[in-house]
Amino acid sequence: MINNQSNLSPQKIAYVAYVAVILFFLELPVIVVVLASFSDTSYLTIPPQGLTLRWYDEVLSDARYMSAIYTSVKLALCATIISLVLGTAASYALIRKKVPFAATISSAIMAPLIFPAVVIGVALLQFYSLIGIRGHFLTLVLSHVAITVPYVVRSVMSTMAGTDFTIEEAARTLGADALTAFRLVTLPMIRPGLIAGGLFSFIISFDNVPVTIFLLNVREITLPVKIFTAIEHGVDPSIAAISSIMIFVTGAFLVFAERWIGFHKFA
Repeated sequence: MINNQSNLSPQKIAYVAYVAVILFFLELPVIVVVLASFSDTSYLTIPPQGLTLRWYDEVLSDARYMSAIYTSVKLALCATIISLVLGTAASYALIRKKVPFAATISSAIMAPLIFPAVVIGVALLQFYSLIGIRGHFLTLVLSHVAITVPYVVRSVMSTMAGTDFTIEEAARTLGADALTAFRLVTLPMIRPGLIAGGLFSFIISFDNVPVTIFLLNVREITLPVKIFTAIEHGVDPSIAAISSIMIFVTGAFLVFAERWIGFHKFA
């Protein structure tokens, strides 16, 4: 009985209520968007006037939105794969090989996390225009790699810092070459960091607007930029529907990562 009374103390009740209010305040925009996507009217209204899924059907049957989704997925996959390769190599060199000026190199790699994304987008636009390669899909991929590599390096270095590399050395002693030892011994040990870094990279690339909007060509458009430009012509429940899909997909990625590898360790 004493334990039950202590568990329900006024201080604890007030603390739980305070946290609940803060969480509700933070999630309120998401709740509003999701509710608006089910409205039966042709304009946004909260609470929704009737319930319908026709806006989801309209968005998913729209060739422009499907093309934008395809471009976003393709771009995010390319950026993620390249970031994983480069980020893993950089992390291994910085942690294992003890390269000169490792701290300076690590800070330079992490720099995109500090600079505003709009500044990076404008700088890359000016750079690509100067060297004459503006408007290519490859330049967009490289730009996304620049902003996603830091997430891979951060997560992989966190994993490598707690890895016992004597196991890799033992494999080398038993006859494995450097590549075989890294592939069969080191990679399985740092797999949580690779998965976390890959998920970070994919989500950041897929949702990016500030960098992407400066570098897109006239033939392709990503989903976030499509939503951003569609808002200029008016907001209707179809915008809320596609935004809700992005929210659910991103949330599913985060839940998957947390359940599988403990996503909070790399956040």
